[in-house]
Amino acid sequence: MQLNFSKMHGLGNDFVVIDGINQAVDLAQDQIRYIADRRFGIGCDQVLLVEKPQSENAEFHYRIFNADGGEVEQCGNGARCFARFVSDKGLTDSQQIPVETAAGLIILQLEADGQVTVNMGIPQLAPGSLPFEADKQANSYQLEVEGKIYDIAAVSMGNPHAVLRVDDVTRAPVETLGPLIESHQRFPKRVNVGFMQIIDKSNIRLRVYERGAGETLACGTGACAAMVAGNIQGWLGNQVTVRLSAGNLEISWQGGDNPLYMTGSATHVFEGRIEL
Repeated sequence: MQLNFSKMHGLGNDFVVIDGINQAVDLAQDQIRYIADRRFGIGCDQVLLVEKPQSENAEFHYRIFNADGGEVEQCGNGARCFARFVSDKGLTDSQQIPVETAAGLIILQLEADGQVTVNMGIPQLAPGSLPFEADKQANSYQLEVEGKIYDIAAVSMGNPHAVLRVDDVTRAPVETLGPLIESHQRFPKRVNVGFMQIIDKSNIRLRVYERGAGETLACGTGACAAMVAGNIQGWLGNQVTVRLSAGNLEISWQGGDNPLYMTGSATHVFEGRIEL
């Protein structure tokens, strides 16, 4: 099987994007792992698949596969690249693009300056939405990891996030604590782990250990979850700049049952063809 693909990135969070509308695509987990391998394949954090919609409410169906081959519900940086891809490839003339994901419908908005705004939907705080094992919903929870207690917020942006506040992200134990929380027994489907440093009410720094991918240069849903975690605990306002290793994302949320909006870049790197 030969497949055409585009290599793209959103703030260094990189993707192989495949058109599943104009070519037949049927990927097994080992093929996804091969594509994502940075030594033997193309190399990426996630493989994104563009498909025909399954309902009349959307223009496309959007599937996301982590580097380990597992399919996940949502990816914010990938969503921006998805919007740029379908526009650049002439698959749509729309500036506002409704897209189906495993987590529900999202709306992608192509901006005049080349950036993309994503309506990420309403953040979910109920423990069952992640899922996360807790007696009741709270703004923060205590999580025991190897005998130590950490305060976390638990937020679903269509995929699960645990967010910790740290004094300095450069010294945060992302490589060691990240995988321990990712696979913690209280998160039955594993979890993405954000390490958030608050600069002021409108600015944070963030590193994210992504479920099934390890630490990435940027995580869109992680940026959204961190903003929500800080907002509900009174640390952040309604407009926040999230500073990630490779650049910034702008996050806007008015709280409660209002949708959250994320704005950032989407960059095309190169075109290719791979034989599987």
